[in-house]
Amino acid sequence: MSDMEDEPFKEDMPTRLQHLRQRAKSDRKANKKYFNKLRRRPPKQLDVTVARLHDEVFEDTDCLHCANCCKSASPIFKDRDIERIARHLGMRPAEFVDRYLHLDNEGDYVNNQVPCQFLGDDNRCSIYEVRPKACREYPHTNHKNFHQVLDLTLKNTTICPAALEVVRRLREELPV
Repeated sequence: MSDMEDEPFKEDMPTRLQHLRQRAKSDRKANKKYFNKLRRRPPKQLDVTVARLHDEVFEDTDCLHCANCCKSASPIFKDRDIERIARHLGMRPAEFVDRYLHLDNEGDYVNNQVPCQFLGDDNRCSIYEVRPKACREYPHTNHKNFHQVLDLTLKNTTICPAALEVVRRLREELPV
């Protein structure tokens, strides 16, 4: 795609994200019902199907056009993440925590601010090579034992257009 063709997509992103929220809200009840059935009786081909759909959707998805996850949610930072990122930034882990993180209600370390302090104006992550595991795996639509992350996936459909599309295709392909 040329830069000229890219431009309308960028300019239209706030509208696209508004439509995402509306669609996720309107699909929430059906998705929740579907996920409850999946949780009770996960089809044998669930993980293979979800992984394939994830790959198909992300072939046509450029996260740099959106970055809504980085703009509207915080990943959980595990101790390994904190140590790795702090080392990369030339800081002690305690200094990194004091400067950038706080404990949430569930006792997990999360960003002090949203959007993420490591997100640039070009939607690129300044710590991409050492980013938290939660960021590397987001939106978790290719997670092994997918039936174990259904609640998280339902939440992610309100943030990530690709997650919503994976779930839409999954409901079409594997009716339960």
